[in-house]
Amino acid sequence: MITDIRKIRVLYRDEPAGILQMDPSSGVCVFEYDKSWLASGFSLSPTELPLQSGLFYADKNLFGGSFATFENSLPDGYGLYLIDRVLKKRYSSLKELSPLQRLSIIGTAGMGALSYLPMMPGIGKQNELKNSDLLDGLQEEALKVLSEKDTADPEYLYYYSANSGGARPKTTITNQDGSHWIVKFRHIYDSPDIGRQEYLYMKTAQECGISIPRIALINDKYFAIERFDITTQGEPVHVLTAAALLKTDFRKQNVDYTNLLALTGYLTQDPKQVEEMFRRMVMNNVALNKDDHANNFSFLCHGGKWSLAPAYDITYSPKGSNGEHATSLFYEGNPKLEQVLRAGTGIYIPKERCLEIIRKVESVCGERLPNVCKF
Repeated sequence: MITDIRKIRVLYRDEPAGILQMDPSSGVCVFEYDKSWLASGFSLSPTELPLQSGLFYADKNLFGGSFATFENSLPDGYGLYLIDRVLKKRYSSLKELSPLQRLSIIGTAGMGALSYLPMMPGIGKQNELKNSDLLDGLQEEALKVLSEKDTADPEYLYYYSANSGGARPKTTITNQDGSHWIVKFRHIYDSPDIGRQEYLYMKTAQECGISIPRIALINDKYFAIERFDITTQGEPVHVLTAAALLKTDFRKQNVDYTNLLALTGYLTQDPKQVEEMFRRMVMNNVALNKDDHANNFSFLCHGGKWSLAPAYDITYSPKGSNGEHATSLFYEGNPKLEQVLRAGTGIYIPKERCLEIIRKVESVCGERLPNVCKF
């Protein structure tokens, strides 16, 4: 039987940031910053939890009565599926847990700098691989779990998953230089060359002038990307997705690129980073990456200063949702040149500069990628 957790401490790098608890009358989460955090900390989310005293009540109609800021610590897709498989072996199912119980499962093992105490007992800690020798075994086990085979061991996969998000199976690995990486495996519906494909698309994005983390192709089949939520000194970094900052469920696909451009300007106050978001919008459209939902854009916070995180999850995904991009542009799922230019000039990028970026992306993608969509 799982302990009915009704109050948890939210920590930032082991510092107390606040208390999160359930309101018994409304059934929603309530958050309050710690007094010491109010004196020397920063807003965990400028759009949801401004740095001020008093109680914050979650919207009962969003995230099951929880806050987007903290729900961001939970994995999505494969990660949630894996947790659910582990829970069913021990307790019940993920959907039967309260928001606080779900966060207590994550405990200190989530992505980013936030952690939650007390941790739920019995789930077990997580770890990182120290070398790539186990990758083939983890890939095989992931396919078993996703195929619902009785011989599958979800706890073994969860131990090495670091609660990473996304639809595809993943593990984390520590490199010899001390850097931390995420390694992706193929899903049961993926082609065997999915890792090489993502590596090609991410390298192409880099050549288009887009900022990306270090990437690698392990054993010529496993795509690996360096974690940007950990500094070179090994310190965790506070990170929120655009979906969390906009307080929306990325699965509903109700975010527009105009929202992302405005959010980038609001958080960073930096025209160069707004231009970077514009470039990513162009890249996703030209490269036919229609899985460009709001969880695939993130922002980092260093001591209260926000910046656009390096790009990730740029790959070939032509189906999208009914053939349209997950993130629209002026509510158009397959935008045209006129709309792209209107978005750029609307955030004060000169038209000539917009065209320069578009032509550069079209040229590079046309040379390197097998399928492109030019404006």
